[in-house]
Amino acid sequence: MKKILVLVLISATSIFAQSAGSSGVSFLKNGFGARNVAMSDLGVVGVNDLTALNYNPALLVDSQNPQIMLTHIQSIQDMSTQLVGASFSLFGLPFAFGFNNTSVSDIEVRTIASDVPQSTFNAHYMFGSISTGINVLENISFGITAKYVYENLLSDESSGYVFDFGVSYKNIIEGLNFGASLKNIGSLSELRNEVTKLPTDFRAGASYNFNLQEINSVVSVIGGVQKYIDTDETHAHAGGEVFYDNLIAIRMGYMSGYEAKGLTAGLGVYWQGINFDYAFTPYSYGLGAGHTISLMYTFN
Repeated sequence: MKKILVLVLISATSIFAQSAGSSGVSFLKNGFGARNVAMSDLGVVGVNDLTALNYNPALLVDSQNPQIMLTHIQSIQDMSTQLVGASFSLFGLPFAFGFNNTSVSDIEVRTIASDVPQSTFNAHYMFGSISTGINVLENISFGITAKYVYENLLSDESSGYVFDFGVSYKNIIEGLNFGASLKNIGSLSELRNEVTKLPTDFRAGASYNFNLQEINSVVSVIGGVQKYIDTDETHAHAGGEVFYDNLIAIRMGYMSGYEAKGLTAGLGVYWQGINFDYAFTPYSYGLGAGHTISLMYTFN
């Protein structure tokens, strides 16, 4: 029953995409990196690494050194996501590549008249992306991400090209930054008889960083809003991080407006260019919890 619920949550609206307020390919809403997820998964500001490719590509201009990252997300029941990212500089511009593979395994196929499953199948979703950003003024940057998106449900499949746009304004005053993005602009081909509606969303937020010399730590706080363009969904996000001695980070976050989730938490360990991050997202209604694990390496 829970796997059937999972299928409804992530894909049923893809098949009936013309219904009011619905959108498909919900895997595009997934976070990218455990640090961001642990801090409420806003991501449009307060990011200084390659994970900006998923939230606000304008922030890539702050990523100075090449990086590679692997992330695994284990979400509701058998929904799992694997993420790969890499960033580098070319011709004086930052570039980042991302890949997302999301699947739900062993979904049962039943007839209305039978309680016995006739067979099982796996649902597959993926995207590959390339991102870049540029400084347009001293403290203002602009970025763009281009994605190829694919989904497969049983014998049906759909694909298309999607774009994200972002802006960033750094150091409005010392330590205060602003960011905004418009995500998932584009279209997909028909999935069986209907065109999948993309989860287009607008995000805006601010971050503030300050030092707590008494405990040898840097504190970061973020807050912002997220609005899905074609629905009435609006979410407030807030999160914080205490980074102790350039070694250990503790994080918490909160997202409003979701029926099955709200709080997030996590931690990170940094050592000689290696970042290990973990995020925990509890769900209501007996759906369990989400676990996000990221491993990143920064080249010096």
